[in-house]
Amino acid sequence: MRKHASWLTQTDERVLEFIREHGNHPPTAIRNRLAEIGDDLDYSANHIGMRCRELDDYGLLENLGGGTYAITDLGEQFLDGEFDAGDIESN
Repeated sequence: MRKHASWLTQTDERVLEFIREHGNHPPTAIRNRLAEIGDDLDYSANHIGMRCRELDDYGLLENLGGGTYAITDLGEQFLDGEFDAGDIESN
């Protein structure tokens, strides 16, 4: 079971899951692919970009440059329920 933090949103989990499954992507590509998967995943690219920056600040994603994000080991551990996201602080 995943251990959540007050700052973590459902969008964050979807973004982390997407990047783990599909590899590194910029927010616009993440948005487009999620919208294809289902109507309930139709977030704006701006919102996904904001959440990617937040996840980067907390160390769950890493900005590789050019706006492309990759999941970190900490992000993987969170998805696997091995890490309590409430234990980390923003950089």
